[in-house]
Amino acid sequence: MKALVGGQFRPLNEQDVNKIHQTSLKILEEIGVKVELEEALQVFKKHGAKIEGVIVRIPASLVEEALKLVPHKFLMAGQEEKNDLILEDKKVYLGTGGAALTILDLETGKARPGALKDIAQVAKLVDALENVHFYLRPCIPQDIPREVMDINQFYASLSNTTKHIMGAAQSVQTARDVIEMAQMIAGGKEALVKRPIISFVTSWMISPLHFATETTQVLLEIVRNKIPVALSSAPMAGSTSPVTLAGTLAQVHAEQLSGIVLTQLANPGSPVLYGAIPSMADLKTMGYVGGGIEFGLMNAAISQMAQSIQVPNYNSAGLTESKLPDIQAGYEKAYSVCLCVLAGSNYIHHAAGMLESMRAVAYEQFVIDDEIIGMALRLLEGIQIDGETLGLEALREVGPSGNFLSSMHTVKFMRQEYFRQTLGDRQTREAWENSGSLDGRERARRKAKKILKTHLPKRLDAKIDREIQKRFDIRL
Repeated sequence: MKALVGGQFRPLNEQDVNKIHQTSLKILEEIGVKVELEEALQVFKKHGAKIEGVIVRIPASLVEEALKLVPHKFLMAGQEEKNDLILEDKKVYLGTGGAALTILDLETGKARPGALKDIAQVAKLVDALENVHFYLRPCIPQDIPREVMDINQFYASLSNTTKHIMGAAQSVQTARDVIEMAQMIAGGKEALVKRPIISFVTSWMISPLHFATETTQVLLEIVRNKIPVALSSAPMAGSTSPVTLAGTLAQVHAEQLSGIVLTQLANPGSPVLYGAIPSMADLKTMGYVGGGIEFGLMNAAISQMAQSIQVPNYNSAGLTESKLPDIQAGYEKAYSVCLCVLAGSNYIHHAAGMLESMRAVAYEQFVIDDEIIGMALRLLEGIQIDGETLGLEALREVGPSGNFLSSMHTVKFMRQEYFRQTLGDRQTREAWENSGSLDGRERARRKAKKILKTHLPKRLDAKIDREIQKRFDIRL
């Protein structure tokens, strides 16, 4: 997949980045992190960290050692090569995300519990959306038992899109099951390591500075298998991190460095994504705020922190507190998406579909967000300046008082110079009224329905599919 390159927006200067990094090193060395998992404690102890009960203090030298081991570039593959993502430097990809319990029904528009079929249907929708680059399951199916949830979510995703799939695992055993299934599809253990068609996200950090025991176990299992994994930590300024943006950035950077140290000491060279998702709390309600402009600003800044240590990053954009696809959702999403794209964030999740502070998703919102993302990506293409685009010869040809409608210069560049909307309306009012006076949400609903009715994603190999169905408890 062609990647555009960001980095045009830099909210932090070099001195700012260095100050944050140095403060984070002090946090790790002087305050430390709380680790209760014995396996992780032993990894830290073996390599010279200072252990006092369950508090691990990590010297700067250990951080530097880990940063020499961690990969600066790696592949997150699609089942088809055209969907491969190469994570490095400031290459930009955007996709879905979340663990919403609610989905807005495409027919009724009413909120209802998410189901396994929704994961499959949204995967099919995403497969057809040009600007959504990967699929992280966006909702939690509430119609199947918890113990078979992970394998079914990955199966529903892998069987309905060939784009890269990311998800979570609730236990070591379910992580093993998902990896085994992916190996069956990829062609074996080594084939999956070479072309990882899946990756994991682990919320291993309970901010501030506390390793979640069970999730850290899952993280270490994934690292042993050298499957890409996002080190997700999501402190809320004013609640689980300092209220200042700078303080939150320093804390979450320290949390990320501690995760990088653990993973690289446990299995050197294992591919990890720097997964900071700084946010803030609404100090009136103590609720999570994802639609604030500061959210986008911090997620753009944290991209610079990841770039400074040359580790591909996973962050967040496209969130909103709105309960439905409306104008609030539009402006809150557009701001954070544009900020993170221009900052050169590598793997931006939550960028499509999300509503209500990650509590809900909507089919039509995925379609709307595909257009928002497409417009943001157009910013990265910039303005091409060369002998042809400056149009001097076209001006000579047309001359004063002429027009360029029939110029060969127009014919050559008209399709590549401008972003082509497929959802937005540019008709006259009269034409719009004659075609039904549809608003953007209704146009998106109709487009989503059409895609789900007509789009045929590439299916899993029939023999492998039968083997998977026989090996695992598949409920789809």
